[in-house]
Amino acid sequence: MQKYKILWTDDEIEILKPHILFLQNKNYEVITAVSGDEALEIIYNDKTIDAVLLDENMPGLSGLDTLQKIKQINASIPVIMITKSEEEHIMDTAIGRQIADYLIKPINPNQVVLSLKKVLENKKLITETTSQAYRQEFMEIMNAIQSANSWQTWMDVYKKIAFWDMQMDRSEDKSMMDVLYTQKQEANKEFARFIEKNYSAWLNKKTNDVPTLSHTLIKNKFIHHIHPDNSLFFIVIDNLRYDQWKVIEPILADYYKVESEELYYSILPTTTQYARNALFAGLLPSEIEKTFPQWWSNDEDEGGKNLYEEQFFQAQLKRLTGKEIKFSFNKITNHQAAKKLIELLPQLFNNTLNVIVYNFVDMLSHARTEMEIIKELAEDERAYRSITRSWFIHSPLLEIIKQLSEKKVPIVITTDHGTVHVKEPIKVLGDRNVNTNLRYKQGKALEYNPKEVVEYKNPSEIFLPKLHPSSRFIFAKEYGFFVYPNNYGQYVQLFKNTFQHGGISLEEMIIPFVSLLPR
Repeated sequence: MQKYKILWTDDEIEILKPHILFLQNKNYEVITAVSGDEALEIIYNDKTIDAVLLDENMPGLSGLDTLQKIKQINASIPVIMITKSEEEHIMDTAIGRQIADYLIKPINPNQVVLSLKKVLENKKLITETTSQAYRQEFMEIMNAIQSANSWQTWMDVYKKIAFWDMQMDRSEDKSMMDVLYTQKQEANKEFARFIEKNYSAWLNKKTNDVPTLSHTLIKNKFIHHIHPDNSLFFIVIDNLRYDQWKVIEPILADYYKVESEELYYSILPTTTQYARNALFAGLLPSEIEKTFPQWWSNDEDEGGKNLYEEQFFQAQLKRLTGKEIKFSFNKITNHQAAKKLIELLPQLFNNTLNVIVYNFVDMLSHARTEMEIIKELAEDERAYRSITRSWFIHSPLLEIIKQLSEKKVPIVITTDHGTVHVKEPIKVLGDRNVNTNLRYKQGKALEYNPKEVVEYKNPSEIFLPKLHPSSRFIFAKEYGFFVYPNNYGQYVQLFKNTFQHGGISLEEMIIPFVSLLPR
């Protein structure tokens, strides 16, 4: 057992000798100080102190003032405040100055030990508890993976896996993380088989049991949220995975409560060009191409592929409601545009509906591929979630949501597709017209190993445009990414362990739809 060094600061330290002996018997090394000034001098000179027990009510330098100065010397040292008073303002101040815990006098030795354990062994205890709990549920999840035969079951499986993935963020048990990764890999392997077997049937209505997909999301889940007497904000955060939603959800808790949290399925390819256009149009890609040829762009076409989302959305609203709904459509692609939207917010509250398409997470995903510094900051899924959380805390989007909360405006948050952490290169050969996406390829002269992909030789079968008579679509599954044989090693090094989208995985296809009410 590790021996921790504790500094106990109290002007009546002599009275506490029995408590100190008790701690020493529990393998703690205890040094003492009788004033704030003495404690500060010890902390300044001794860098091996693990925690401080600090009396709040001392003559001279008070406990709160001592706490503030301790944090200036060593911000990371945990301080447990001991106080006679339960007055709210004292505890608010102590908590604001970052105490690790507090105890109310009279204290008993076991209380002190429990508090020290919580503060000093928190990570170790969390690791042990998390690993044990995951071990107990491992077989249940594995059985669910092996027997999953419906889209609802796969949603449940993914939610469980995502839960444990996030729980492992607080753990340091690498062996359990490896076990979880293997289980995720197995889940995605079986999920790809499930999609290959059922996806075409969903789109062609060969079964009555069809999940909500990109093109049916507005009709099935969103339209009933619109009320003529209230303003509603519809926020579409591009490329937001379910686990990324779960890490930003607690940040919103002070401003909004979750009315409902659901999942739905992105269409294939799981990219902005296909999934988000389908979401706003309420049509599948080949239907959009046929209905709105002037607004649809194929992979081979020059220019932007999502330039007419507002027009698609307006047409869908008219089709679903039979009326003209007063709405705004705001696409945020940079920080400046977000700041400008904050200034425009007061003008938007008169609209029945306001749509915000926020592209940051998608840009983060692309930057993760292209910029070395972002690769280092988000080297794995834990870090990817962390950087998403950090962005959200400091983003103009959170400021927008705070202001909406103050105005008691309900919001709906969703996304168009997720992203997956790719690891396994898949060789593919194609001509110069083949698209550049790493998780799906479409073209007329593709060469590949059929066992490594999900293939659709007739794109019309899954309502994708057919550019040439021999065009086909192939999709990467699990954690694969497409690489050309030319300069193979260079491209593997460049793209391995990046976050990509377009293919078939739980992370890309099963995505959140959340309704929130202001507090």
